[in-house]
Amino acid sequence: MPNFGLVHVVFLLQGAVWTLVLSALGFVGGGLIGFLVALARVSPKAVIRVPATFYVQIIQGTPLLVLLFIIYFGLSIYGLDGLPAIVAAAVGITIYTSAFLGEIWRGAIQSIAKTQWEAAECLGLSSWQRMTRVILPQSLRIAVAPTVGFLVQVVKNTSLASVIGFVELSQAGKDVNNSTFQPFITFVVVAVIYFVICYPLSWSSRQLERRLRGANR
Repeated sequence: MPNFGLVHVVFLLQGAVWTLVLSALGFVGGGLIGFLVALARVSPKAVIRVPATFYVQIIQGTPLLVLLFIIYFGLSIYGLDGLPAIVAAAVGITIYTSAFLGEIWRGAIQSIAKTQWEAAECLGLSSWQRMTRVILPQSLRIAVAPTVGFLVQVVKNTSLASVIGFVELSQAGKDVNNSTFQPFITFVVVAVIYFVICYPLSWSSRQLERRLRGANR
């Protein structure tokens, strides 16, 4: 039985790389969809706003694990067999992330004072111009801190991708433990790697929140 060594650390670091890749895919894809969801959520037209609200409620009310099972196993019913684990994981995390980012950004947009909306309207700006030139630049500053904070959750949630066979950091830790039967040292190293990834993001989120509070005084 091999002892835990450098080769296992390297394997865990390779899993960490895939964790970062999956996090990036889910966050970027979820951000693009989430931005559209946020705009739809604040739309004055019910035909746009209601479906977006329903989408957010459904996704936020569904565990990510269930989404991954539906995408990876459920789609085989419709002939989509052999879907790569990374594709299924990226799609699942993208959908999950989009609903939460959409709500974060919707809250940031709606937090802008009504007078700002009215002032932009008095200037004769169109709805799109009001949003892109007046509202979004102000809401961006508000949304940055919670968005960065949510990214930490995205990184942690990638561990659920192991249930569909994707080898990220968490699954790599399980594989190393099955090889060495040294769970303590194995998962301590896994925890340290997660900390190294997540702590700078958490720290950045706290710093951004402090700056925001200071700017609003």
